[in-house]
Amino acid sequence: MALRGIRGATTVESNTKEEIWHAAQLLMTKVMSANQLNFDQVGAAIFSSTEDLTAAFPTTGVRQLPSFSSIPLFDTRQLAVENSLPMCIRLLLLVDVDKSLQDICHVYLEGARQLRPDLN
Repeated sequence: MALRGIRGATTVESNTKEEIWHAAQLLMTKVMSANQLNFDQVGAAIFSSTEDLTAAFPTTGVRQLPSFSSIPLFDTRQLAVENSLPMCIRLLLLVDVDKSLQDICHVYLEGARQLRPDLN
């Protein structure tokens, strides 16, 4: 087994608790599915959000998913960089897997696809 980081990101249309939670849940489930992960492989997840998202913590939404209540989840704020993508939630998932770096599937959804066009 090797410790690997899996990246992902998504955007929301509005700064509401429901939309932030739904987007974070969808991002997490897509990353888990795309990499064929089970919960025992997840060490921790770090979510960041842009400063325009103030209605909710993304991790609060993820905690509502089955089996995520005991996984360490952490929220942080992204740097406020000029001309950066607004309304964006990013994820760094730390996992133990038997996969090479080239076999890891990073997931970018919605407007965040533009962050890594090489992966779409």
